[in-house]
Amino acid sequence: MSQRLWHHGEQYTGDNLDPATCPDDPLALFAVWFAAAEAAAAPVVNAMTLATVGADGRPAARIVLLKELDARGFVFFTSYESRKAHELDHGGRAALLFFWSGLERQVRIEGAVERVDAATSDAYFASRPRDSRIGAIASPQSQPLASRADLEQRIAALEASLAGAEPSRPPHWGGYRVVPDALEFWQGQPSRLHDRVLYTAAGEGWSRTRLAP
Repeated sequence: MSQRLWHHGEQYTGDNLDPATCPDDPLALFAVWFAAAEAAAAPVVNAMTLATVGADGRPAARIVLLKELDARGFVFFTSYESRKAHELDHGGRAALLFFWSGLERQVRIEGAVERVDAATSDAYFASRPRDSRIGAIASPQSQPLASRADLEQRIAALEASLAGAEPSRPPHWGGYRVVPDALEFWQGQPSRLHDRVLYTAAGEGWSRTRLAP
C-alpha cells in the first residue's frame, strides 16, 4: 500500500527563541516550558518518548511519563525486567523527546542513565493507586503472554495472596534518571524556519548554540 500524506502540514507561528536571552541552565528553561504546557492544558503534559538501543544495535522508542524533575535530571519508573530496562542497563544512555503541539514546542534530551535510590522508588510506588501497584507486580512486562486471561489470573492470584494487605514495591520495579548532557529546545516558526537552541554540557556549566532549522 502506498499513501501520500503531502496534504498534512502545519503553519507555525511560535514565539522567538534566542540563545542570547535563554537562561544559563537548560533545566530552568525546561521548567518554564513545562509550566507553560501545564497552563495551556496540554494533553498528557508529562508524556515523553524514551529512545534506547539494544545490545544488537536495534533502536526502540516508546512513551513513558516524567514523574520527577530534579537538579540531576528526568525521572521515570518502570519494571527492571522490561525491554527498556535491559537496554538502559546495558547501554547506559538514553534520549527523551517532549512535544507540545499546542505551543509548537519540542525538547530533545540526551544523557547518561542511572537508577534512582530505593527510597525514591518506594515513595513513588506507594503513591500509586492500589490497582496500578497490583498490576506492576503481577505483569511480566515485555515477556510473551499466552492470553489476557493469563494476566487476569496472575492479578487474581496476587490479590488473593495479599488478603487485603497493601502491596509493597517489588525488587524488579523502580525508577531511572536520565542525566542530560545535551538538550535541544525547538520552537516552531513560519516557513519552517524554526528556532533551535542546543545546550551542551561544558565543565560545570553549559554552552548554548543556535542550530539551523
